[in-house]
Amino acid sequence: MALHKLKDFHTPGSLDEALDLLGKNSEALVLAGGTFLHGLEARGLMSDVEVLVDIRKTASTVDVKDTALEIGATTTLARLLEIPQVADAPWAAALPDALSYPPVQIRNTATIGGCIAAACPFFDVPTALIALDAVAIVRGAGGERKLSLPDLFGGLFANTLEPGELITKVCIPRVRGKAGSAFLKLETNANDLAIVNAAARVVVDDSGTCTEVRVALGGGVAEFALRSPSAEKILLGSKLDAATLHAAGEAIVADIAPMSDHRASAEYRSVVAQVIVRRALERAVARLA
Repeated sequence: MALHKLKDFHTPGSLDEALDLLGKNSEALVLAGGTFLHGLEARGLMSDVEVLVDIRKTASTVDVKDTALEIGATTTLARLLEIPQVADAPWAAALPDALSYPPVQIRNTATIGGCIAAACPFFDVPTALIALDAVAIVRGAGGERKLSLPDLFGGLFANTLEPGELITKVCIPRVRGKAGSAFLKLETNANDLAIVNAAARVVVDDSGTCTEVRVALGGGVAEFALRSPSAEKILLGSKLDAATLHAAGEAIVADIAPMSDHRASAEYRSVVAQVIVRRALERAVARLA
């Protein structure tokens, strides 16, 4: 790794110490799992970084509450799979679906906070978290604030954190009632970033009518993972039959702006995204419980 401007490396033992270091170093980059550090360097996005602040020694807790799951930002992806309320709950199933794709080496090192702070449109976990209405708790010199994930993503590999801020927690609100969610991905091989990915969460009443829905996409369908209001509009208030799910899959094209790269053209991503969304919806509906 050629970090030519790197001047210092810090390993704070507490969150307050980390925030103090960030406040004093405007060109600092927060390091958690560090699994995408090479990816940023390869894309020329590390040229201004002078200081690395490794926050892996800061405490990370998982708090299971009646209303939400509060997950410390440095919690590894592997640890998430050990939480029964994540691994065994149909309403949250999109998250373990997404966590099943990275190789074990990545799961053991990558963190939930770093995964969303990187604002990489090809990552899987952010798409699943958007479908689950996750919120990032952010802290800096000005205090604490909450950001929905769509508001956190500011562009390609760019987040909306202010200088000196970092993510401290990710909160996933728990869903009551008959709910199911799912995540699916298309990649070129088992270790590849997504060409297209999608996640869905649906909630229905006793008559089978959809009362709440989230449809999210990532993997190069835009500069960041996003929701599809066009698909959600079709699903909300409807019976979730095959025709409705098919129409919702087709509707997502109104909300995406796919990119072309060495792995797939924009046209290919557009077509595949419709199929992946429909299949994610089908899986979510099959899990309704």
